[in-house]
Amino acid sequence: MSDRSRRSAPQVPVLPAAVLGVRPDQNLFLSEDSRWQANYIPAFIGRYPFVFSATNERKIVTLCVEESHPGLNSEGRGQRLFNDDGKPSPYTEKVLKFLKEYQIHFERTRRFGRRLKELGLLEPMRAQVTTPKGETLTLGGFMAVPRKKLRALGGDALASLAKTDELELLYLHLYSMRNFKGVRDRLIDSPLSEDTEPENAGASAASVH
Repeated sequence: MSDRSRRSAPQVPVLPAAVLGVRPDQNLFLSEDSRWQANYIPAFIGRYPFVFSATNERKIVTLCVEESHPGLNSEGRGQRLFNDDGKPSPYTEKVLKFLKEYQIHFERTRRFGRRLKELGLLEPMRAQVTTPKGETLTLGGFMAVPRKKLRALGGDALASLAKTDELELLYLHLYSMRNFKGVRDRLIDSPLSEDTEPENAGASAASVH
């Protein structure tokens, strides 16, 4: 690949993710009747059934709604989306405010991800859980910031991160890596994993929030 091709190639964005399971297609934070079982409802879920659709230049955004959502109806039940004059209702204005704040934080998160790549702080991670029967469950395909790389940062870089409050985000990320123990415990208690008892979640186990 030429230098010009490298410069023109699209950059893969770095975005945070939460570890919700260890096995493929597994979500340990959903009950058997598909109810969310966590103390925090992610904004990505909380905004549903509404979402912003943006142009490629991101200069114009349109508020969209999932028409198949069971809460949407044309019989006059629930909150109105528009007033009689065709303008957004107070409920819709509240939704718009929430999504605007969501979009602002999303764009800030994208910039934060680019910053982590520029500083070379990210490192591939892998988590392993071993069952009493000897089955090894491996979770990979994600990256995290190890403490050793954060400690190795120069004073100017640390000062810059502190000025934008991104240093605080990094420490929250490091703390969140401990949450893998909760995922492991849920795996043990899962009806589908009664024979599973992790022996080693490993220091490399990580979740990014």
